[in-house]
Amino acid sequence: MENLTTHDWAFVAAGIMGCITAVVHGLLLQKLMVKPIREQVRLDRNSARLVPLLLHFSTIFWFLGGVALIIAPSLSDASTVLALSVFVGTLYSFGAVGNFWGTRGKHPGWMLLVITLALIVYGASA
Repeated sequence: MENLTTHDWAFVAAGIMGCITAVVHGLLLQKLMVKPIREQVRLDRNSARLVPLLLHFSTIFWFLGGVALIIAPSLSDASTVLALSVFVGTLYSFGAVGNFWGTRGKHPGWMLLVITLALIVYGASA
């Protein structure tokens, strides 16, 4: 991790923020949505297994995107870093817009994703 530029550190910071946001999202999602659904809605066995997985889909990809951003500075090909930035940035963009729309802006998740997006854009602008 020596000789990292500010753009590289932006990727690392974005990745850490993405991972932390994903973990907190997953914990809150489990507590506030998955558990109540399991307790209040009668589902068949297959649906009972599938619902939590589908609800955690964004959590998994936000976390994996964060890991990819953390390793981005170690990638030697600039086009690979750009493609990774666009891919993860797109995932986080949909998350930010969906979160803002779904909560009418009353939830901090969209703000964290927008800050992370700004770091991704800065990192990719090198």
